[in-house]
Amino acid sequence: MAMVDAEGRVDAWTGGNCIPAAGHRVGGNFSVQANLMGSATVWPAMAEAFENGGGDLAERLLRAMEAAEAEGGDIRGRQSAAILVVRGEPTGEAWRDRLFDLRVDDHADPLGELRRLVNLQRAYHHMNAGDVALEVGDREAALREYGAARALVPDHYEMTEHSLPDYPIARIRTGQFTPAGDRIWTAEFPVGAGQEGT
Repeated sequence: MAMVDAEGRVDAWTGGNCIPAAGHRVGGNFSVQANLMGSATVWPAMAEAFENGGGDLAERLLRAMEAAEAEGGDIRGRQSAAILVVRGEPTGEAWRDRLFDLRVDDHADPLGELRRLVNLQRAYHHMNAGDVALEVGDREAALREYGAARALVPDHYEMTEHSLPDYPIARIRTGQFTPAGDRIWTAEFPVGAGQEGT
């Protein structure tokens, strides 16, 4: 059991009847805990990865879980993984406050799949930011955000030239909201070999 309050105070408890290997470690604004682990090195590795891994909270949580798996993980094997990250200062709009709310219920590589979903969610954050920039007429900011989304998931349908007739970047480049932006898009983001823009 572990608790972290709004002021960053942390406390945790591992009971004597927990199935080994079991334990916990607390640090600044975090706690890691585990039971039914393949090794007593799991939670120390989680703590080190979380503290020293860098990145935002979602990335640090992923690294902690990956470190646990590298040390042996759950003695029952792998099946599921989940992550929930919310804003520190709520807006009152739940759909905006949940930055990451992802779960993998049954997968041969649950952490690998969870990391893929986190990366995809990051791309959608950029897409949404691009839409907001477009709404206020900031074309350059919209281009940056859409480009950042495409860089994260270059093969994703919604973020490539394959959805071009309805894709915002093509329309921004021409200053029009028509498919006439296709040729400009092709010049800015070349299509694959053997393909031609229209």
